[in-house]
Amino acid sequence: MKPLAAPRRAGNGRKRLSRSAEFERVYRHGSSSANRHLVLYSFPNPAAERPRLGLSVSRKVGGAVERNRVKRLLREAFERVEEDLSAGHDLVVVARPPARDLAEREGLAGVDAAFRELVGRAGLLAPAGDEHGGAERQPSPTSASEGAPR
Repeated sequence: MKPLAAPRRAGNGRKRLSRSAEFERVYRHGSSSANRHLVLYSFPNPAAERPRLGLSVSRKVGGAVERNRVKRLLREAFERVEEDLSAGHDLVVVARPPARDLAEREGLAGVDAAFRELVGRAGLLAPAGDEHGGAERQPSPTSASEGAPR
């Protein structure tokens, strides 16, 4: 007898955007930043416990094998940076045709660098030491401006 599958968590527990309406909300109301390989759309979602990712990789990127490789590398790049992201954002990454060449040439390192560039440019990185992406970080009492002689 086949074991029963674990029940799916409803709503906020998902790591990925899957519904067309979720993508549309991010496209229409979110902000975007782009580089040669990728376009990143982001939209705040206070109901989400952690950032969620949606991917759009069209046939212009290549055949099924190439598209699936690009998607796998983008998911891995997202997982690498996920803990550094501010909580409560929905992200959609659109792969441009040069993303296939980047994936072939540089693999995960290249895709990760392109993704991190966009995340940083979009201001989605949580302040250091704030794994929940909440409040602003307070300046340290030993900052250079306070320790300088007068």
